[in-house]
Amino acid sequence: MPDAFVVCSNLSFSWPDDQQVFQDLSFTVGGGRTGLVAPNGAGKSTLLKLIAGEYKPNRGSVCTEGVLGYLPQSLPLVGDLTVSEVLGVAQKIKALDAIESGDTGEEHFTTIGDDWDIEERTHAQLDRLGLGQIELTRHLHSLSGGQVISLGLAAQLLKRPDVLLLDEPTNNLDIDARHKLYDALEEWRGCLLLVSHDRALLDRMDRIAELDRGQVRFYGGNFTEYEEAVSAAREVAEKNIRSAEQDLKREKRELQQARERAERRAGNAARNLKNAGLPKIFAGNMKRDAQEAAGKSHQTHSSRVSDAKDRLDDASRALRDEQKITLELPDTNLPAGRTVFLGEQMQFHYGEKALFAGEGTDLTIRGPERIALTGPNGVGKSTLLRMVNGELEPDSGSTKRADGRVAYLSQRLDLLTLDRTVAENLASFAPAMPEADRMNLLARFLFRGPRVHLPVGVLSGGERLRATLACVLYAEPAPQLLLLDEPTNNLDLVSVGQLESALNAFQGAFVVVSHDERFLTEIKVDRWLRLADGRLLQTAAPEMAAPEMASGHQDGSGR
Repeated sequence: MPDAFVVCSNLSFSWPDDQQVFQDLSFTVGGGRTGLVAPNGAGKSTLLKLIAGEYKPNRGSVCTEGVLGYLPQSLPLVGDLTVSEVLGVAQKIKALDAIESGDTGEEHFTTIGDDWDIEERTHAQLDRLGLGQIELTRHLHSLSGGQVISLGLAAQLLKRPDVLLLDEPTNNLDIDARHKLYDALEEWRGCLLLVSHDRALLDRMDRIAELDRGQVRFYGGNFTEYEEAVSAAREVAEKNIRSAEQDLKREKRELQQARERAERRAGNAARNLKNAGLPKIFAGNMKRDAQEAAGKSHQTHSSRVSDAKDRLDDASRALRDEQKITLELPDTNLPAGRTVFLGEQMQFHYGEKALFAGEGTDLTIRGPERIALTGPNGVGKSTLLRMVNGELEPDSGSTKRADGRVAYLSQRLDLLTLDRTVAENLASFAPAMPEADRMNLLARFLFRGPRVHLPVGVLSGGERLRATLACVLYAEPAPQLLLLDEPTNNLDLVSVGQLESALNAFQGAFVVVSHDERFLTEIKVDRWLRLADGRLLQTAAPEMAAPEMASGHQDGSGR
């Protein structure tokens, strides 16, 4: 196995408007599984496109070993393609069929090459990813978003790549499909470089590559071990800062004391010389010697102060900007046992499709429950949230709601007015809050200075989430029931952590639709519901045991 499957040398890349993404970036990736992490906007997807050859660097080079497979975040697929065409096997299967029908034309053998088992391998790969029921002649437009993602991965794995690049491969996948993907990657051998905010997937990596301030740094072990290493480094950096601050204060104090001593000596010397009656030439030499000594002392202490400032600057640069949110939300308190929603025998049709079957579709939400709503894609989870919110009513059955203190965060995060600033949106949600208090509140949500005056429409996904949370959680009156639909989609890991902090401070009830099991565990879900076949079923919490890492991978830790 090669020592390096991917080699980036002095890589520089800028957008057409000259906005620089990378400058002189160099690193190597060896065999095994590597998870690439960084905040949104740092250039993770751009880096994968450069390695895949979709983008060309302004300077530097990218070399990959062997066959390359690449699954982008957005698949450029046309709806009228068939499954076999997406998988890249249509022509080979067509040639096999021709030969089996008696057509022994040389072109068929050329098309097949050594892939005589291509049909069997294709079905086996589809089955491995939970797509075994899908016919090869089926058209793409009839598949769900999650099925399309899994199909795209199957297409790359059928290439038998030596290097596999995956960009957010679990986006739009339900829990079952995610576990199929986890298993497929556990079995795969080669060099995997993966971008993901799915911490359960990142915990299956052999190493983590951190893209930070234009450089890539490698950490051995999975994502949990990476978090522990970063936390330990932060503690060391904070200790070094405290030590450097104390050194700087001491050096400044000693400088001031040396200056005061020099001034006292100079005053005493002048009086002594005057009283001693020495000749002027001797008096002048003594005065000059005293001044030179004072100057050297001042220079020595000033140099020490400068060195202490440099050490403090170095320690400060080593400290990461920890963007945590700490909140207190007493106004969201919901008394234990108080019912905020009651739905019985609910039945709902979407066109001719029955999403809820009536019998068995009962839902009661009481304070302060933390409910996870899971289930395959397309079964009606988002529809059920909208029904709880009062946007939809069941075709039959009954629903009862509390006093309306409900907030619904859809996947689109569309509660705020896009052309109004963050501050203006908060003012509309909390008009009685004094302006100074609103500014202090936005600072706790990491909006400071001119950023509070940015229109919401120009914010990143993570920033828009924080702005929405600030407005919703501190609305007048504050909500006692939160409904969240796939809230971690397209969020970077920092933003997911901020969302977890906000939800853990929330004292009301919430229902969250998510396929992110780690996220659901972190927000302390205490009731798990699964929607399937038109019925709501109470389930146990999923086991979150650490995965067994496959052996036999090289370290590849960024030599």
